[in-house]
Amino acid sequence: MAQAAQARISERDLQTYLVSSPLAITIYYFPTAPMVGDIDNIIKPIMDALIGVAYIDDQMVEMVTVQKFEPEVGWEITSRSEQLVLALDRINASEAPTPVVYVHIADDLSWRRR
Repeated sequence: MAQAAQARISERDLQTYLVSSPLAITIYYFPTAPMVGDIDNIIKPIMDALIGVAYIDDQMVEMVTVQKFEPEVGWEITSRSEQLVLALDRINASEAPTPVVYVHIADDLSWRRR
C-alpha cells in the first residue's frame, strides 16, 4: 500500500493538497477469495501508508468506515464515484484477479454536532 501511495505522489504534486483539518475515510476491500483474518487488520497499514500522501498525520482521521466485498457473496454498490467505477472495472476485467482496495478521504464531517 505504501508503494502505491508513493507512486501516486510521483504522478502529481499531492503534498500541496494536504490539509490539517479533521477527515473521514471510507475503505472498501475487494479480496479475490474469502478473507482470512479480521477486517480490522487491514485498516492500520492503509492509514499509515497514507501519511504524507493524503493527510499530514493519521490522528486527523475522526471516522473510518470499512467494508469487505468477498467474491462469493452477492453485493451491489448503488452510489459509485468515478474512481470506484475504475476499481470495479479492474476487478471485472482481470483474468488473474488481485485484491483491490478503494479508499475515499473526505473532509465532510456533517455528522458532527456543532
